Amino acid sequence: MRNLAEAEALVAAVQAALAGQVQFLRSPPPVPTTCCGRGCNGCVWEGYYRALQFWREDAVALLMHRGAL
Repeated sequence: MRNLAEAEALVAAVQAALAGQVQFLRSPPPVPTTCCGRGCNGCVWEGYYRALQFWREDAVALLMHRGAL
């Protein structure tokens, strides 16, 4: 993911794929609210996108297990 719009689209797509099913997927990571906007090394957005990637991997594994993909 390169930006918040892509991240939000990913979360929406996964949640739509799991709609109506018993969900055992943890919530996606919260969107950062503390970015200073200076492009710091180790920015909160880097951590967010990394955590979201792990969440996505868990979601894909769950969807594949359920035959939704």
